[in-house]
Amino acid sequence: MKKDYVVNDPLGLHARPAALIVGLFAKSKSAITLTYGEKKVNAKSILGVMGMAIKKGSSITIEVIGEDEIAVFDKLEEIANLQEPKLF
Repeated sequence: MKKDYVVNDPLGLHARPAALIVGLFAKSKSAITLTYGEKKVNAKSILGVMGMAIKKGSSITIEVIGEDEIAVFDKLEEIANLQEPKLF
């Protein structure tokens, strides 16, 4: 399962939100990747996520493959300052 998001935090995906997201993903049994532009990293790696230097307004894709996909996305949307793009 894949979802596209826009980062809304004024500081981008900086240390605090990245740590929250990676902490959530680390508890998951699923394989999780984060894609930003041409870069793709293991979203359970704080260094990988922070190394992407994602700015406010950036589009990212999160892909979750495994048994708890829906639960991961539900929790992510509770804790993160992300917004699903609206397609009209």
